[in-house]
Amino acid sequence: MNLVNKDVLLVDKPAGMSSFGVVARVRRVLTEQRREQIREEWALSGRALSDLPKGALPKRVKVGHAGTLDPFATGLLICLLGKATKRAGEFLKLDKRYTATICLGKVSSTGDIEGEISEYVFSGKHSFGPSPRADSLWVAPTSGANIPEKNIPDISQIHSILEQFTGEIVQRVPAYSAVKIDGRRAYDLARKGIEVEMPERKVQIYELKLVKYEWPELTIDCEVSSGTYIRALGEDIGKALGVGGYLTALRRTEIGEYKVSDAVTLGELGIEN
Repeated sequence: MNLVNKDVLLVDKPAGMSSFGVVARVRRVLTEQRREQIREEWALSGRALSDLPKGALPKRVKVGHAGTLDPFATGLLICLLGKATKRAGEFLKLDKRYTATICLGKVSSTGDIEGEISEYVFSGKHSFGPSPRADSLWVAPTSGANIPEKNIPDISQIHSILEQFTGEIVQRVPAYSAVKIDGRRAYDLARKGIEVEMPERKVQIYELKLVKYEWPELTIDCEVSSGTYIRALGEDIGKALGVGGYLTALRRTEIGEYKVSDAVTLGELGIEN
């Protein structure tokens, strides 16, 4: 695929690669294509490639992205090429849609499969209310024993909790996130064991649908506002169910009007995964 004349590239990011890793690979492809274009234009003008001026071939073409995906996550990553990198703010504000799978009954230090996994500490009761909306005072269970079979939530309880999380809610920004705390990335502080008070923010959950539930796996489809952390949403749903939870899979399917069905894979760009 020729990227030279493109400004927006939709990529279906694979699991196991950072968003920066995708950008770096796309940049290498685009830079080489741009160099080749310059060589061809120079040759067509009847001049020898040996006469190509020093610095005529770009060392690096600008490439950025509009919205990070965690390494374990897959799906739509908008790459901005060349001058389009200045438009990143437009894309960052767009609403997004995800499909997420939550493993209930356990928790992760990072909220996903990349963290340290442990059994959830059960309080002896579910936490189906009050609603965790923006104006609520909701506290998850924090102590007790492991989850007995009788306390595994049924399908009606799942629907009830998902309904509670639809609308405006308050999220606490995960400790393992790129948010800056006193000028330092939160994930850098977390990796060093430095505990800080993470900020809270209001976000919109426009739609939250049950896709599949077979204990301990719960798969949801959600449309959310910009700035929503799906890892935090998965954790909070698990806490509200009284059993804990963390994400085992996450796929971004839409950003505004852009869809992952229109995206290219790295293989289609000639990039090895």
